[in-house]
Amino acid sequence: MLDKINQIRQETAGFTPGSPALLEDFRLKYLSKKGLLNELFDEFKTIGNEQKREVGKSLNELKNELNELFEAGKRSLEGAEQASGMDLSLPGDPVAMGSRHPISLVLNEICDIFTRLGFTIADGPEVEDDWHVFSALNFPPDHPARDMQDTFFIEKNPDIVLRTHTSSVQVRVMEKTPPPIRMIMPGRVFRNEAISARSHCIFHQVEGLYIAPKVSFADLKQTLLAFAREMFGEHTEIRLRPSYFPFTEPSAEMDVSCSCGGKGCNLCKYTGWLEVLGCGMVDPNVLKNCNIDPEEYSGFAFGMGVERIALLKYQIKDIRMYFENDVRFLRQFTQAL
Repeated sequence: MLDKINQIRQETAGFTPGSPALLEDFRLKYLSKKGLLNELFDEFKTIGNEQKREVGKSLNELKNELNELFEAGKRSLEGAEQASGMDLSLPGDPVAMGSRHPISLVLNEICDIFTRLGFTIADGPEVEDDWHVFSALNFPPDHPARDMQDTFFIEKNPDIVLRTHTSSVQVRVMEKTPPPIRMIMPGRVFRNEAISARSHCIFHQVEGLYIAPKVSFADLKQTLLAFAREMFGEHTEIRLRPSYFPFTEPSAEMDVSCSCGGKGCNLCKYTGWLEVLGCGMVDPNVLKNCNIDPEEYSGFAFGMGVERIALLKYQIKDIRMYFENDVRFLRQFTQAL
């Protein structure tokens, strides 16, 4: 037993805990009910009377030494805690929860609304060729959108560009999917525009496409009215104003009634209406370009800027805030999860 006592003395000589966990390990190994010290006291009961005096004295000394090492370790850790101003008995700091970006929130909400209306989601490449971005969509060769002032060109002859709209995904869907087609195309697009409070060279769109026999403009209007009331409130009204797009005929811009109730405010510039998207019936030439018979099928398409919808929904005044990664701005949307 004396050898075992001396071995424990050697193991614990100069023990200094570097952390509460190490101090607890020391206690469990040597001082707990199942520790080595208790095992030695149990073994002490079995030795002969002639050894008990010497062994008992050494065992009691070891007990006192181990207890002193443990108490000294506690004092050392408490002193370090006080010096650092930390209370190690307190629970740890909670992990801060982030929030979704407002663009993600609005994009997800738009997709959810159209999914409930029976649309599925399609995706496509951001770097595209001229056919899918322009030619298949009835853009004439001299259309201004092909100019360098609007489009980022990656290569010339053949033209490879950063897509200026997600209509390119509509073309890819029509080329590969036989009607009926009912899909939305969310994604990031690029235009060579000056960055200001109202415009940016990068933004996000959600476009929609519905092609089937006997699709009418009335179907388009009812679909967009259902979307507007889901997005902006059940009392929202819409109006469709004649417009022009190369890939739809007839074409329209859609406005939604302002939250001011038509009284006029800075947001709607005192008109009572806010422009949110463009739409129209798919031009027969576009259907022909995608190998769909315009005599058998008709369809409508629409497209909206997600940043524009978010500006209206959250009353944000500067589009640049979406891209500046200012956590003070992003924290405002924690409750919107």
